[in-house]
Amino acid sequence: MERPELHVLTRSDLAQVEMPPTEVIEAVRQGYLALDRGDSSCPAKLMMPLPVQERDAVSFSMLGYDSPSQHLGFKTSYRQGSDNRDHYWTTLSLYDDTTGMPFALLDGDTVGAMRTPATTALIAQACAKPDARSVLMIGTGVQGLNTLPYLASALPHLERFRLFGTHPTGLRDSVDRFAAHHPEHELELVDDVAAAARESDIVIAASGRAAHPKVETTWLKPGGLLISVASKGVASTALADADYALATSEGQLGITGSRFAGDDGRAMIDTELPPVLAGRAPARRGAEDRVFAFSSGMIITDIPVGHALATRAVAAGLGQRVALWS
Repeated sequence: MERPELHVLTRSDLAQVEMPPTEVIEAVRQGYLALDRGDSSCPAKLMMPLPVQERDAVSFSMLGYDSPSQHLGFKTSYRQGSDNRDHYWTTLSLYDDTTGMPFALLDGDTVGAMRTPATTALIAQACAKPDARSVLMIGTGVQGLNTLPYLASALPHLERFRLFGTHPTGLRDSVDRFAAHHPEHELELVDDVAAAARESDIVIAASGRAAHPKVETTWLKPGGLLISVASKGVASTALADADYALATSEGQLGITGSRFAGDDGRAMIDTELPPVLAGRAPARRGAEDRVFAFSSGMIITDIPVGHALATRAVAAGLGQRVALWS
């Protein structure tokens, strides 16, 4: 009998693996399309706030199956305090459904920093008006670091890129990352979020406990797009005020976006992202619609990105093989 082993891949291991934005975006696209076809499975995530309120701790868990890679994934996350990156821990474990064997255990933060901006790019590709030329990014955390580089790759007609952030390290890293990927574009730093949002065709909010006025859908120009990356920096009325609304998952919107619920306790949307990408549902009704999109992480995007990273890392001789069940 074959002895089961796990490839254990650290954040440092994964940092040595190259995966261009276009490949990440396509892997995430295929993950959503397989889900839309019914070939993949993705139950809604579990969220559990921990009982000692002053610790501000919360835990998440996700389970899913990705048909293109034929891998099952489990993702777990624990966070204590939303402003301290040193107290956020997340892992992704993968199992090969063709062999029935475990494959890899890897740092989930690296995967999230890639699949989240890929989802943002796909939403913008589908939902932004065709003549969109400007984007405002709000937030400089790990999951927002790649957003503008990925967006510039996915929407090459964008001309104006603006960024708001309050953390010096995050701002520096975001500026450096954008310059490394797209030296042909200038990145403007802004101080007035409301004014910049009113001038932008696409507004992306990925801020935690926002040090800015909460973004309103009503600030958008006609035809504008507001994407909330599970952001606390978006007004609770943003969904209700939109002319058209979608989410990566309606089920997860009810869990991680419950503050957008109306008086009846429900957060109502017009469609989900997978059928939009599959061409089965419209991305907006009209050119003048102000569109609100809620992006919540789904493991069927973690699995293809994690599988691609792990496969390349193992081929390069990175990581360790652990006989956990010996």
